[in-house]
Amino acid sequence: MPPLPIRVDLDPLLVYLDWAGLAVFALSGALVAAAHRQTLVTFFFFAVSTGVGGGTVRDLLIGAPVFWVHQNAVMLICLAAALLVWFLPARVWHGRALLWLDAAGLAAYATYGAAKGLAYGVAPIPAIGMGVLTGCVGGILRDVLAGQPSILMRPELYVTAAALSAALSVLLVQLGVNAMIAALLATAAGFALRGAAIAFSLSLPAYRR
Repeated sequence: MPPLPIRVDLDPLLVYLDWAGLAVFALSGALVAAAHRQTLVTFFFFAVSTGVGGGTVRDLLIGAPVFWVHQNAVMLICLAAALLVWFLPARVWHGRALLWLDAAGLAAYATYGAAKGLAYGVAPIPAIGMGVLTGCVGGILRDVLAGQPSILMRPELYVTAAALSAALSVLLVQLGVNAMIAALLATAAGFALRGAAIAFSLSLPAYRR
């Protein structure tokens, strides 16, 4: 089959959503390094790996230039996030900071990933998959590198929240809603679902046979 036509008409304002997701995911990666009392170099490594992991997989799958290779801003955001965690007092990050940062990054990245998939000619349903991959892979990579159980294996809703953001983003765009408005609504919905899961331990029924 011939390759899908590439049509890149991504709303430039969505780049800010991408950077927001990148920043909070990078913070979450640096927080894991802090929890394990690692060096500053390891802080940088975790921040970068967590921040770019999902977007890298997405771009390779949709045939886009890998988003962090041809610009300095992505690396600078990740490095700034690592330095922020390193220098701020530890009490700032106590409690559920990691979970809430991860929730924000999940929703923002899933929304942006779906939008970018559509912009590169991906069909709507696979575009939702691109959003889920974008939102989830960085957190999975962070947990694997830290040698801790993946966040996917926790009982609260996680992938479902990413899927909600991605699906709502695609649906609203298909209905003709302005891309940025669709992105903000989708991000808010995914964050709200993930936040409710964190606060109230919401989960889908588990396999019991």
